[in-house]
Amino acid sequence: MKGKKKVVALSRFARESVKASSLKSNLSVGIFEKDALGVPLPSNTIYWSVTHKPDFVAGVVSTGKIGIDLEQIKDVSDGVFERIVDQQEISHFPNQDKSLVFFRTFTAKEAVLKKTGHGIRGLSKAKIKCVVDDKNLVVQYLDKNYLVENFYFDGYLASVTKDNVDVQWTIR
Repeated sequence: MKGKKKVVALSRFARESVKASSLKSNLSVGIFEKDALGVPLPSNTIYWSVTHKPDFVAGVVSTGKIGIDLEQIKDVSDGVFERIVDQQEISHFPNQDKSLVFFRTFTAKEAVLKKTGHGIRGLSKAKIKCVVDDKNLVVQYLDKNYLVENFYFDGYLASVTKDNVDVQWTIR
């Protein structure tokens, strides 16, 4: 599969993950529409978010705004690391592997930006404020804090915004 066809197929599979997530959580998702900026619109008052990579897709639903991101954990250059993780943020991750710090930070920020509908253009304004434990951290964006949960599997890391809603998500 090439280029656009592959992205369309991955997007379709990601939406199937949303449907599986909605079944797990007993939340009915109807149609998948996006606004002019590509931000998912709620369906039947249910919010949804998707992410996809060549090997995995993931979808999540919730009764409140939600965001998910997924990345393969791999080595990153110092330059890329420093564009995403600042010195203050690094201090929240004592003794953690550089690649893991990078991807926990990047996927958490991206999940929050999806939740808020601002997308990647807001990345420089999203900051890690606190690392709760190996699975949870807090991202501050536009003076608001967001709780994000990390899930690790098969060399990948998925981050899902949690806040005060029960999140049911599926990965395929």
